[in-house]
Amino acid sequence: MKVKGRVDLSEEKAVTAIALRQIRKTYGSLEVIHDVDIDIASGEFLVLVGPSGCGKSTLLRMIAGLEEISGGTLDIGGKIVNALPPSDRDIAMVFQDYALYPHMSVRENMAFGLKMRGTETATIDGRVSQAADILKIEPFLERRPAQLSGGQRQRVAMGRAIVREPSAFLFDEPLSNLDAALRVEMRLEIAKLHNRMKATTVYVTHDQVEAMTLADRIVVLNAGKIEQIGPPLDLYHRPASLFVARFIGSPTMNTMPAAIVATDTGSAIRLSDRTLPLAGLDTPPPPGAATFGIRPEDLIACPQEEAWFSGELAVAERLGSQTYGYVEIGQPRMLTVEFPRDTPIRVGDRIHVRPNMQAIHLFDAASGLRIN
Repeated sequence: MKVKGRVDLSEEKAVTAIALRQIRKTYGSLEVIHDVDIDIASGEFLVLVGPSGCGKSTLLRMIAGLEEISGGTLDIGGKIVNALPPSDRDIAMVFQDYALYPHMSVRENMAFGLKMRGTETATIDGRVSQAADILKIEPFLERRPAQLSGGQRQRVAMGRAIVREPSAFLFDEPLSNLDAALRVEMRLEIAKLHNRMKATTVYVTHDQVEAMTLADRIVVLNAGKIEQIGPPLDLYHRPASLFVARFIGSPTMNTMPAAIVATDTGSAIRLSDRTLPLAGLDTPPPPGAATFGIRPEDLIACPQEEAWFSGELAVAERLGSQTYGYVEIGQPRMLTVEFPRDTPIRVGDRIHVRPNMQAIHLFDAASGLRIN
């Protein structure tokens, strides 16, 4: 089913707007981006995520033309643009620090790029007025950036990009300087803007909530390499590697060393000093050293005799809609468990849980790759 305002990437007729082929970036002998291949569909909202230093902003800046491409090809709109300057790539970028001219009014900031291109005054006025209406910043058009809040400045930066009517928008952590409440508000504004304009968008963030709520697809980067590409829920429910499993999801997935062993009745998993049957799996994993993973919401309270894990509740974190319990199951291991929000748990309680067998994750101990 196609969701309104989203790109249905299953359609064979999807047009590629931006194609990265074997993209590399080196600084001297240091390679920071390693043979990256991504096809970005026309109208798609693609989010690049990863820890600090993983190369996501560098990759975005190469698409924008602000960083030289060391190897591979970048295709925008069917044209190789490796050697083209940023102004000739038909893209618009929204920066983390807004990058507004402090001596210009909001109107002048939004119009500046079009004036430099020699666009007619009537066209400039029309586009600025339309963008200001979309972003609800009409009352601020004659103010200067210093007279605006952080959220208003970010709207102006977005408006400056909109008036150019580019083939693609690039966002480099645009909400990281805002407070928590304003980030939520601006995240909704960006989603509404994308649904309205249907423009191809590449968005960099370290905030996985932004990634999960905005993206058609997420690219998870680790040390300049792609770990996994896919729709948000695919990455959440079927992480391809231990890195993705730990990075996507908050609180993070519970993980612990394990071993897969063969028994007379089938495969089993050895956790610490216990061996437990792996019943109900579609494909039994091969024997060997492994890492076991389970998300907090996939642990089920149960009687002690059915429990895989038992321990004392060390911390209860009540968030209103959810309650998380942090259970000591043996030093230094702590297990995160999600409880129904009104569950009457208290610090010091004995907690007994077992996993939903259809939701366990198993990864190869050596490679970190998924094995179930």
